[in-house]
Amino acid sequence: MPHRYIKKILEARVYDAAIETPLDEARGLTERLGNRVLLKREDEQPVYSFKLRGAYNKMAQLTDEEKARGVITASAGNHAQGVAMAARLLGVKATIVMPKTTPDVKVNNVKRLGGKAVLIGDAFDDARKHSEKLMEEKGLVYVHPYDDPDVIAGQGTIAMEILRQESGPIDAIFVPVGGGGLIAGVAAYVKYLRPETKIIAVESAESACLALAMEKGYRAVLDQVGIFADGVAVAQIGENTWEICKDYVDEVITVSTDEICAAIKDIFDDTRSVTEPAGALGVAGLKKYVAREGVSGQTLIAIDSGANVNFDRLRHIAERSELGEQREAIIAAKIPEKPGSFKQFCKVLDKRNITEFNYRYSDDQEAIVFAGVQIRPNNDGREELLAELSEHLDEVVDLTDDETAKLHVRYMVGGHAPASVDNEVVYRFEFPERPGALMKFLNKLGGRWNISMFHYRNHGAAYGRVLVGMQVPEGEREQVVQFLDEIGYTFYDETDNPAYQLFLG
Repeated sequence: MPHRYIKKILEARVYDAAIETPLDEARGLTERLGNRVLLKREDEQPVYSFKLRGAYNKMAQLTDEEKARGVITASAGNHAQGVAMAARLLGVKATIVMPKTTPDVKVNNVKRLGGKAVLIGDAFDDARKHSEKLMEEKGLVYVHPYDDPDVIAGQGTIAMEILRQESGPIDAIFVPVGGGGLIAGVAAYVKYLRPETKIIAVESAESACLALAMEKGYRAVLDQVGIFADGVAVAQIGENTWEICKDYVDEVITVSTDEICAAIKDIFDDTRSVTEPAGALGVAGLKKYVAREGVSGQTLIAIDSGANVNFDRLRHIAERSELGEQREAIIAAKIPEKPGSFKQFCKVLDKRNITEFNYRYSDDQEAIVFAGVQIRPNNDGREELLAELSEHLDEVVDLTDDETAKLHVRYMVGGHAPASVDNEVVYRFEFPERPGALMKFLNKLGGRWNISMFHYRNHGAAYGRVLVGMQVPEGEREQVVQFLDEIGYTFYDETDNPAYQLFLG
């Protein structure tokens, strides 16, 4: 399979629009990880993403008749900008259908480049369906974001550059994966010329469609897709890309939101550039691979695929990066309600810094505190902290991996509900973040059950997160689940969540 792509990659017409990006050494990561870490800087492309390569290569090969008809595509943002710029260079009219949740920086750049932006739906699949409808109605030419041989070949020019820029042995290349266009092009070229080099896919745990396909042995579809890493928020791997990936990708690594945020910080520390969540996947996967395998002295390359991120999202990224780097533990602990207890708690922590401390008087006997504590960047540091605290305190709960604690409870600690609040159930929701979304959510929730607790905080992410307490009699619990299913937003039952029980229940 790869050999039929080699000629297409060598002949790909990308450099009328794209540039050959540098392969930079990440000195901080190199020193810290004990391996030579190189970053392929696709964030330096004119549209701050590799997507320009595939889009231009596809459109440059259209006939004059096809160019006259105009092109259309669906995209969560980066491919949209590539198509818009390619269309401007080639004198072609371009219509780009994008989800309403697409970051403003990407939408505005599409318009600046002369593309017609149409915002439809909450996810990529909504945009895709509408783009296909417009294609049929108006006779436009479809430029697929990843599942097209010419697009794959355009992305494959990245591998051609990497092998030219690094002539020595390359042990592994870590590639972000959404629909698979980038990794298919890279795998096809690298495995043909250097089969000993590992090609490792890296996916967000919230949109791991290639990992699912590898597990099932066919192109399975994810039940739901989280879009923190909006550039790779795809529910099913492409058909053409799967034909390459299933045979030539060595493994798939999935990474969490916290690990992605930590990788964004790593890239910033080494380059002073701010990548988008999808762009940092390669580094996040590389770090996880090194920790798991214990390798040293190897040459490892991560593709930094893009830097189109809304500025206000950086707040959320910064908050989570310390957790992703495993430099902070979030704990709950019970201490005696008497003078000097807080001082004793700090003494137990020894010389560790407290990053956060929340407390409210509960009763005359004991207090429950919510604390963030700096630790050494590994799991041993957390285990050591918990062991030390457990020796001196009656009850310690580790909340470091608890999404409800990190997203909501840490901002809500203020006391338990009064005795009059009975039959309380708690749900955590995610809904598309755009103007009016919170009011729409409240309207859908309606007034059937009394809301006893509510927390919403705009994290600068594509999806809003809400924690809701409702008073629901035992006999109506099944009805509330059916009602929430009908609303259609992703939700989780958090009634038994330890952070809620300790601080708010």
